Amino acid sequence: MKKLLIPLLALGGALSLQPAIAADGEALFKSKPCAACHNVSMKMVGPALNEVAAKNAGVEGAAATLAASIKNGSSGKWGPIPMPPNAVSEEEAKILAEWVLSLK
Repeated sequence: MKKLLIPLLALGGALSLQPAIAADGEALFKSKPCAACHNVSMKMVGPALNEVAAKNAGVEGAAATLAASIKNGSSGKWGPIPMPPNAVSEEEAKILAEWVLSLK
């Protein structure tokens, strides 16, 4: 019984965090200048965030890679226009990356 209970509790805890990440990620997105170039469902200067999520679905290490791109900027991944570095902490970049990857 214990062997079944512990994994179930861990799974329940992980699932309960998902809505918190979504709410925090969306609020953080709205509080930063991200929306000047990105939209959830429509390409603007940068790609639509749901396209970023689709491209990275199932990719191992996608959250860490995306968080690094958010914090440090990137170029050549989505076309000729580079994404500049953003004034976010490591934790904020991680929250944003996880939120983006949760989009459908």
